[in-house]
Amino acid sequence: MNFTISPIGVIHTPFENLEGMPIQPTGALDVTGSIVINEAYEQGLRDIEGFSHLILLYRFHCSSGYDLLVKPFLDTEKRGLFATRAPRRPNPIGLSVVRLVERKGNVLTIKDIDVLNGTPLLDIKPYVPAFDVKTVTAVGWLEKNQEKAGSLKSDNRFIEG
Repeated sequence: MNFTISPIGVIHTPFENLEGMPIQPTGALDVTGSIVINEAYEQGLRDIEGFSHLILLYRFHCSSGYDLLVKPFLDTEKRGLFATRAPRRPNPIGLSVVRLVERKGNVLTIKDIDVLNGTPLLDIKPYVPAFDVKTVTAVGWLEKNQEKAGSLKSDNRFIEG
């Protein structure tokens, strides 16, 4: 079953190149960006100002193709694609939790954004700790390296070619 998803807006960030940008929102603390929502969807932003954090779903627009085994940024050995957050995926969809700073009409100012400038936004959901925070008992292969996500930067390993 195929379906079509159309962007509801665009995410703007200071990151013009894949190389050297943060690999997770923890590495983008205080990085300011903006989201411009298509005017047709502006009414859907009503009441969003009451939330401090948002979940963004977006398309990895500079990603094409995929491999089922990848060497993730936080490891030196190949892992199964679905056990990673690698951007080259069968459905190139990304997720980030960001801080909402303010809303002015159809423009949201956000912080802690770790995506490439011009990224198409697919959806926004409010982050609600009572719904979204889970007690985690295992983080798989990331156990020994997860703390590096705040300082490690992207390189060209997920650029097709």
